[in-house]
This record gives sequence, structure tokens and C-alpha cells, in this order.
Amino acid sequence: MGHVLANWRGYLELTKPGVQALLFVSCASGMLIGSDFDPPIMTFFFGLIGISFLAASSAVINHFFDKHIDSKMNRTSDRPLVNGSISDNSAIIFSILLYCSGSWMLLAYANFLTWLLTTLTFIFYGFIYTKYLKFMTSQNIVIGGLAGAMPPLLGWAAITNTIEPNALLLVLIIMVWTPPHFWALAVYRVEDYTDAAVPMLPVQKGVAFTKQHILLYTFLLLASTMLPYAVGMLGEIYLLSALVLGVIFLSYSYRLYKDDSNSLAMPTFAYSIIYLAALFAAMLVDHFLKL
Repeated sequence: MGHVLANWRGYLELTKPGVQALLFVSCASGMLIGSDFDPPIMTFFFGLIGISFLAASSAVINHFFDKHIDSKMNRTSDRPLVNGSISDNSAIIFSILLYCSGSWMLLAYANFLTWLLTTLTFIFYGFIYTKYLKFMTSQNIVIGGLAGAMPPLLGWAAITNTIEPNALLLVLIIMVWTPPHFWALAVYRVEDYTDAAVPMLPVQKGVAFTKQHILLYTFLLLASTMLPYAVGMLGEIYLLSALVLGVIFLSYSYRLYKDDSNSLAMPTFAYSIIYLAALFAAMLVDHFLKL
């Protein structure tokens, strides 16, 4: 226990807290919109924590399987399992504890459907994507993005115990957002992925091809974000916000596409995070004002 307390920052890093923050926003949005801002308090709290714990557990598994490639990349060479500050066995025990405690919360305070969907997401990301899919195709992030897109549906299911079409629209938006978001980082870190022999799109098809697809996917993302308004799920406040945020994203993507120096890769990546958080905030404001 003393070791855990002394190295809590390392254990926190294993859970990928930056990813967890976006998961919190999108999952809570699904809960609040699905319940018209009136979720059962215990279900909201323990459902959100339970889903986050299972996501954190799969992140630890990701660190464990990626240890050999993390050691070859500048961005990840100082991660806890690589530098030895946390042992492999400790990480596995930590992952099991997160999974078991999160599962208990979901089964006790949410419902079986949410636990099942979250467990399937855990398996898909922690094992199928990390261990196999990542190395099989340059389209790995397109397919693997489904795991990161699930939180709104998981939150919605925790409240309603159903899989509803409107929740699937939120999944679609995040799934389409993931490639331009991650490919911008991959462009910036293309040497890392080359050294680690990970077949990301810029490694397999080249940086110019990747930047073209970032731009194309940003257009597709803008179109996808119109769907919640088109089906009457959200109103004009969301529509205007989605248009403004999307046009800014397009501006970043287009300038990156035209920039031979690739200096806009990280600013594009950084804006993509702001974009998603702001988009879901606009959803919440719009839905709340409609009540």
C-alpha cells in the first residue's frame, strides 16, 4: 500500500487521465440528455465512476501490451511501465481492481446492459485493438475509434437501460472525430511510429496522404454533427455552435493540408480536443434550454 501511495502519479498516468476527461464529458452528456437533466443521483454518480473505472482498466492493459513499442517512441518512453516505476504485475493487479470495482458499481447501481456494453468496449480496446488491430491495418484508428466513441451510449444506457438511436448519433460523431484528431498527432509523431513499426496512416501512406484524409474526415465530421439537429434531437443553439466549431476545425485541417512544414499538426490536434468538449457542452446547453 505504501508503494501505491508513494507512486500514485504513476498509477494515475496508467489510466490516461486526459482521455478520461473527455470520457467524463461525453458519458455525462449521454446521461443528462437521456434523462432530460433528471438522472437518479446514485445511478449518475456510480454509473459514471463505474464506466470510467472500466475504461481506466483497459487503459492500463493498453500500457501493458504497448510497453515494447512505448520504449521506442519519444512521446511514451517515460511511461511508468517503461521506466520501471511500476512493475508489470502491479499494473495487472491495478487493472483487475479497477475492472472489478467498476463492474460492481455498474451492476449494483446501473444495469446489466451498461455493464455488458462497457465490458465489450473494454475487451475491444484493451485486447483486440491494442494487441492485434493496431498492427493489422493503417485504418486501425478508424475501426478502433469505436471504443473511444462509446461513452455517450454507455451513459445513456446507464440511465434508460436501452440502446436508443439518438445515443448512436453521438457515438457516430465521436467515431468520425477520432481519425482527424489522432492522425494530426500521428503526423507530428510520424518518426516515432516508424521507429516502433506501428502501421499508422502517415507511416504506410505518407504524410501528404494523411493530411488529405484529415481534411476529408473533417468535412465528414461537420456533416455528421448536423444530424442531431436534422432529426430534431437538438435545436438552433447546438446547430450554430456545431457550425462555428466545425468551420474552425476545417480551417485548421485545410491549413495543415497546405502546410509543407507540418507545423500545424499539434495545434490541429490540440484544437480537436477543445472542439469535442465544446461541442458536447453546446449539446447540454441546447437540451437544457429546451426543457
